Amino acid sequence: MLKDKSLLITGGTGSLGKALTAHILQEYPEIKKIVIYSRDEQKQFHMAQEYPAKDFPQIRFFIGDVRDRERLTRAMKDIDFVIHAAAMKHVPIAEYNPDECVKTNIHGAQNVINACLETGVERVVALSTDKACAPINLYGATKLASDKLFVAANNITGWNPIRFSVVRYGNVMGSNGSVIPFFINKKKEGVLPITDPEMTRFNISLQGGVDMVMHALEQAWGGEIFVPKIPSYKITEVAEAIGPECDHPVIGIRPGEKVHEEMITPSDSFYTYDLGKYFTILPARPKWSLDKFKQEFKAEKVKEGFAYNSGDNTEWETVDSLRSLIKEHVDPSFEV
Repeated sequence: MLKDKSLLITGGTGSLGKALTAHILQEYPEIKKIVIYSRDEQKQFHMAQEYPAKDFPQIRFFIGDVRDRERLTRAMKDIDFVIHAAAMKHVPIAEYNPDECVKTNIHGAQNVINACLETGVERVVALSTDKACAPINLYGATKLASDKLFVAANNITGWNPIRFSVVRYGNVMGSNGSVIPFFINKKKEGVLPITDPEMTRFNISLQGGVDMVMHALEQAWGGEIFVPKIPSYKITEVAEAIGPECDHPVIGIRPGEKVHEEMITPSDSFYTYDLGKYFTILPARPKWSLDKFKQEFKAEKVKEGFAYNSGDNTEWETVDSLRSLIKEHVDPSFEV
């Protein structure tokens, strides 16, 4: 699919952007160009050391902000595919700087859409988050707005055959700012603080996130929000897996946090279909034939009232499985 094609990744120096770059270079060595678009020059500098121009001539680095529509439009010249991973994602920072979060996550999303429409991009996949489902914090609310913008963008394409879709998933194991690296770092202090002993979260590996993005890039018809079927974990079991000898004081839930994360609400169930490996939430009025979609992907409608949240999940990580996953995906030196 990517042979002789050009791809741009916004937020390309982040955890997922780097994992996507590595995956694409390995699986699609004949790709024409990968543009890493981000605003952090230091991260770009370090990533460029990993991919020197003499060995990876297909990689380009563009300094730019998704708030800058003109720069985005220039960066997308001759680009075929776009993966939108740029976002302000730290909940407390977003709460303290709400306008900045809106500028990046909502206005930036619209800038990406407009730049894609103006430059002949063929397909766009935007990254979402479980926090966009029934949001209770500003970060989640801005990502829900972003999801709505990307889904609705399919309605204004006109003659342009471009397709916009969204992938929504839970916490990426080992990503920057996530709980597992935080606990590993805190272990040396002998204290792993627990916000709430009942707290659960969805869990997906970086490779799982990459696979999902690639699935949407290749299979989306336009307007879908893809949701993976992934296991949950209890925060207490993460603490037990990493530091069983540590103290685990309960410090209380933080502002804007949920005890259980959601990815599909009962209200979404009217438009949600089971694809086997993934669920997908379809637009209320898709541009294509729903019957043909169901036939193509063997899609089965979920029951009305169906919900998907980390507390009611049917698949769970254990202390032992968490230890193995940490060693495999986060810290090779971790003792199982």
